[in-house]
Parts: sequence; C-alpha cells; structure tokens
Amino acid sequence: MHFPLPSLRKISLSWIVVGAALAVIAPRAAHAEALLVVEADTGKVLQAENATYPWYPASVTKMMTAYVTLKAVKEGRLSLESTLTVSPVAASQSPSKMGFKPGTQVTVENALHMMMVKSANDIAVVLAEGVAGSVDGFSAQMNQTALRLGMTQTTYVNPNGLPAEGQVTSARDLAMLARAIIRDLPEYEYFMHTPSIRYGRRVTQNFNKLIGRYPGADGFKTGFICASGYNLVASATRNGRRLIAVVLGSSSGQARAVKAAQLLERGFADNTLSWLRPSLGTVDNLVPIDASPPNLRDEICNGKRKRPATDEDPDTVASNGNASSGESAVTFFTAGLQAPMAKPSELMAAAPAASEPVVVYTGPKKTGAALIAAAAVDEQKQTPKQRTKKPRVAAKKPGALEAGQAGTEAKSEAKSEAKSEVKSDGKSAAKPAAARQALAKPEAAPKAAEKPVTATAKPKPAQAAKPKAAEKPAEQSAEKPAPKPAAKRAPRSTEAKPSDAKPSDAKPSSAKPSTAAPRG
Repeated sequence: MHFPLPSLRKISLSWIVVGAALAVIAPRAAHAEALLVVEADTGKVLQAENATYPWYPASVTKMMTAYVTLKAVKEGRLSLESTLTVSPVAASQSPSKMGFKPGTQVTVENALHMMMVKSANDIAVVLAEGVAGSVDGFSAQMNQTALRLGMTQTTYVNPNGLPAEGQVTSARDLAMLARAIIRDLPEYEYFMHTPSIRYGRRVTQNFNKLIGRYPGADGFKTGFICASGYNLVASATRNGRRLIAVVLGSSSGQARAVKAAQLLERGFADNTLSWLRPSLGTVDNLVPIDASPPNLRDEICNGKRKRPATDEDPDTVASNGNASSGESAVTFFTAGLQAPMAKPSELMAAAPAASEPVVVYTGPKKTGAALIAAAAVDEQKQTPKQRTKKPRVAAKKPGALEAGQAGTEAKSEAKSEAKSEVKSDGKSAAKPAAARQALAKPEAAPKAAEKPVTATAKPKPAQAAKPKAAEKPAEQSAEKPAPKPAAKRAPRSTEAKPSDAKPSDAKPSSAKPSTAAPRG
C-alpha cells in the first residue's frame, strides 16, 4: 500500500520538470526577440537566436530604401545633387517625418541624411518617387534587389516601414543587407552613421544610440512599430574587424541599444575562443523558418500609446530593468565570457560624443554663403510665431491666462480665440474692470470717504435722502478717481437734515457706497 506513493511522487516530479522546461521554451517562441551576430567580411555567424524567424521590419526598411537609391546614384540614373519634390503622398505620411509641405524641394543627399538620422517617413517616399516614379514602382525595385541579394524571407510594400500587410523580413536577411551595403557602396557608407543633423534651429541625434557612444560604431538603422517592437541593425569595427549585430523585438530603444552593444562586445571578445562552441556556418546558410511574424502590439504598446507609433519615441531614460531583461537571453556557450553588464548600459546612458551636425536644408545644392543663407531661412520658418504668440496674448488679454487659455494644447486655436475675445470684448472690457475696481472699493472707498466725512462731518443723511444721486458717482468711480464724487456728496450732506446726524453714522456712510458700487 505504501509503494504507489513514491511512484506518484516520481511521476509528479517528472511532470514538474517537463512543465518547467516547457515554461522556459514557450516564452522563446512567443516572445519577441531575434538576435544575430555575424562577421561583415566572411558572413560567419557568431551567435544566432530566432535569426530566421519572420519579423516586421519597421524603419529598418529604410536600409533597403537607401541601398536602392544609392545604387541608382552609383549607376548614374540620378546624382546626390538631384532635386526631388515633396508630393502630397509623401507629405501625408505618419511621423516620424520632416513635415515639409507639398512642392518643397530637397536634394537626394539631404534626403538621405534626413531619412537615415531622423527616420523621416515622408522623405523615404520622396526618394522612392524620385527614383522610380511611385511607391509601388520603388517597392518592386526593393523586392527585386532583395531576391538578388538572397533575402528570401523579405517582402517590401513601402519604402519607410510603416505598418503594411505582407511587409516582413528576418534578422538573417537584414544582416545580409548590411553586408551588401558595406560591400557594394563603400563610398556612400557615411550615410549609415551620421551622428546628427541640423535643420534650421532643430538638431536631431541619430536614433541609433550606438553612434557616438559605442567605440567603433559605424551603422546602420533603427526601427519601431508596436507590432515589431524595437529593432536595430548595428555594426562596429575594432582592430580592422567589423561585426554586424541585429536585434529585433526589444522592449525599448534603450534595451535594443544595450543588447546590440553587448552582442558586439561579446563577439569581439571571444574571437580567440570560438572553438568552444560549434560552428554555426555563414549567414547565407541559415535555414528560414516558415511561420507568421509575431505581433507584439499588446506586449510592447499595451494601450499606452495615444499617438501613432514612431521610432522617435523619447525613451532615452529607460529603466535598467528593461535593459537587463534584454540582456538576459544569452547562449550558454558565451555566458561566462560576457563583459560586465553595466558597461554597455553605462555607454548607452551617456551623452553621445560631441560632433558637428550635418546641415540639411530645402532647395537645390548650396555651399558657402548660400548654404548659410538657406539655413537661416529655414530657421526663420520654424519659429517666428513662437516668438510672438506668448507676448501678444499676455499683453492684450492677461485675463485669458487666468481663464486657462494658456493651457490649451492647440496653439493656433488659442491664438484665434484670444484675438476674437479681445475684439469682441473691446467695448465691454471696461465694465469688468470697473466691477473689479468697484468690488475693491469696500477697502479703498472708506478711506477716500473718511476725509470728506471729517471735513463736512455729516454725509449720511444726504445719501439716505438721495440714493439716485449717489449712484452716479459710483458709476463714475470706474473711470475717474474716487475723490471727485466724494467731494460732491459732502456739500449735499450739509444741506440735508443736520439734526439727524449721529456719531454712529460714520460706519453706515462707508457701507452705502459699497452697495451702490456693484450696481455701477
């Protein structure tokens, strides 16, 4: 009778072990992280995790947009100085964007800087239309290029990575694209690691936080939509050896940067100890997985985003918890070799190295004094209204600030409302002011009245006998000083019933004007 108990215990323990194993494995399939590190020259895979799992690319799509555009430049179909025009289709794209109006012109060179640094969705469409005439035509060129490069898991629908059905890629394909950029476009590779740009008054740092922070960082692009999570294709060179790291599905911009930095650091560190783990082959030989890309909207956004998802999210102060959770998934082969966890986190939390922003501008190619003038014009376009709004509203309508108009989110509406109020209330503005002064009379009026009272000694009976006469001075008190009406009351009070005056009448005399003042 006692034998079944140990067997039951063994069975229950075995199921607990199986359950624990499934619990560890299941989140890997459901969770959203794909990691890959390869050597740029050889394509050798140093680490791979979900590397061939389909993924939504988000703005890392712009890597292919830049590649196709620069190939057209290299082949002479257009030049970096070619001028492109912002179309209504381009201007209608969701943020992040430059926000140019239709008809604005920009050179290919400036457009590439804007797209790669600020991740401008409108500028990606400008380039697409400039190269192929339309978004669909350019997308076809992108797909043809992907097939030529062996990116068999990638399909493009638009040039900027905004959510679109059927637009997918994988970490494997993105690493292959990064290698193609390095191999085929070395003379234009500076577009992939521009630290910052200046457009007029605004300076925008590269969304790839490794640029200017991680030693030797020299590429490539970030991406984010709710469905994909935070993506990053990064590269760095150390001692003549260049590595490419791909991180897809991180929980924040800080986490993806820390993760990529750690993957690169680990890749550089274990070069002499690669025999400790089995060879993973080259990136081209990784076997694709036939599956649907994970949708991380609920996990990443969780109903907290009230505006369209953009890679421009201000997540520079991400918690270390997010960063460390992104760093936790490492292969056991390199677990004992990883650099101290705090080092990449500290690098990514620090300010980027000082650098001179690349000046971008609208219009044709400019140099020297013409460039300075163009930058000044763009700066003036950005802030003329902001300099005049606040002083005008504050000077003309100070009451509007008290009414809460200064807190309105729509600045243009606040301005129009303030102007309309000033115009409509121009005539009646004196009445509220008079009411305020009259309401303030209970304190000021007795003092003004005390002097005439002491001079004439008997103001009360006259005011009691002629209340209508007392109302007129009260109305005038809103526009003229108080002493004049008080002087008129004093002679009348002496002509009225002097025998009714009492010592206690001084107090009622100050009370009567206070009741008349609100009526005026």
